[in-house]
Amino acid sequence: MVFSIGIIIFFLILSLVLGIMARRGKDMNLEQWSVGGRGFGTLFIFLLMAGEIYTTNAFLGTSGWMYGKGGAAFYNITMLNFIIAYWLTPKIWRYGKKHQLLSQSDFFTKAYNSKGLGILVAVVGLIALIPYLVIQLKGLGIIVSEASYGAIDPKLTIWLGTIAMIVYVMISGIHGSAWTAVIKDFLILGVVLFLGIYLPIHYYGGIQPMWEAIEAAKPGFLSLPEKGFSASWYISTIMLTSLGFYMWPHTFVAVYAAKSGNALRKNAIMLPIYALFILFVLFSGAAAILQTPGLTGGNVDLALFKISTQTFNPVIVGFIGAAGLLTAIVPGSLILMSAATLFAKNIYKVVKPDATDKQIGMIARYMVPVFALIALYNTFSGGAAITLLFLMGYGLVTQFAPAIVCHFMKKNPLTKQGVFAGITAGVIIVGWQAVTGATMSSLFPSFPPAIQDINIGFIALGVNVIVSLVVSIVTQKGVTVITNPVEKVS
Repeated sequence: MVFSIGIIIFFLILSLVLGIMARRGKDMNLEQWSVGGRGFGTLFIFLLMAGEIYTTNAFLGTSGWMYGKGGAAFYNITMLNFIIAYWLTPKIWRYGKKHQLLSQSDFFTKAYNSKGLGILVAVVGLIALIPYLVIQLKGLGIIVSEASYGAIDPKLTIWLGTIAMIVYVMISGIHGSAWTAVIKDFLILGVVLFLGIYLPIHYYGGIQPMWEAIEAAKPGFLSLPEKGFSASWYISTIMLTSLGFYMWPHTFVAVYAAKSGNALRKNAIMLPIYALFILFVLFSGAAAILQTPGLTGGNVDLALFKISTQTFNPVIVGFIGAAGLLTAIVPGSLILMSAATLFAKNIYKVVKPDATDKQIGMIARYMVPVFALIALYNTFSGGAAITLLFLMGYGLVTQFAPAIVCHFMKKNPLTKQGVFAGITAGVIIVGWQAVTGATMSSLFPSFPPAIQDINIGFIALGVNVIVSLVVSIVTQKGVTVITNPVEKVS
């Protein structure tokens, strides 16, 4: 136990030191702090985007869903988002560089010439980022508590990890996240491969025998059910998460940080290979199904660590815990920075238009601990399972996708009024569902399962598109339609 705690503490301190040192030799103005001076090459962009793949949701939520839901968990293995990224992210980068944009909200403000739309996007982005940050903090508490065999209180861990994030984000911004991601990615890759290969062999004699044993003990568990998490849920959820992957405010900002469009294209080519290692997380969760039975509700997120602590000695458990720790800190730091930038640049600046860039930069830094405290409050008061929080956030940010895609069309069919109305309609549906817990099956009990099981976030996106188009048609009279000549992306 002492060894596992020592290893975790070592990596926590190392991440803090690297995060602070990352600012050396840089004039940390707002552009440098938030988008790295737009100078990140293929490697650092890869590490930042990979950080979005291997969060605590991937480490705990994915293995937990494999343990609790079976075949439905395979929705995590999708590559459609990278196909979209190959074509879309270089365009976003070029537009961001041309107009010196620093946030996702800046894009909407400039593209649709509407400060009101920019504020709406900023508010929705902040609402989505808080549960995503809560995911990282919940995961952080689970990981260190389990890896220390219960010796460290999860609340203490969450506080210490949050303080570390606050310190290096305020000092180094995105540079701190990028350098911490270097350690995190090497460590997580080794841990994921080791667990995904060793556990099935150790307990079942191999991966295929593991599937056979699970199928024999729980027939049909590894398939999609006819109702609930059925094929229509699976397809609609894959579409939702694919369209929403680059719509998260912190991921969107990471696109601005690239040195060139080619760096983003190379990134989109390499990331699918890296993302395939999620399979080994699924293997780990599957191995726990028969070896650590009885986990229910939010406790399914403990599956990976329950089987790890009963299988390995404290040294190995310490490295697993350290990898999990970094899966929380790296994306968590990006989320904090993006939330603070959104507030300072797209809410405070609108209210105080005479504020200087230096003042905006200071406000952004001071908002980092504020948003961290908001997330801490929700972490300690909430109890939803990690993946459910994750999918709710996706339902919100995916509402931005139609307006972004349409902006890069030769003739944009959407007006600012249409975009505003569409996003509002989609967000209301997602928010209402999150508050009431309603599902398509409870709303339309007579409908066939193929319709009842569609992800409500995807339904909200469809409503968004329809409302956007209808309102745009109505408001286009006397309005100059925004057109976008095709530009060569370097």
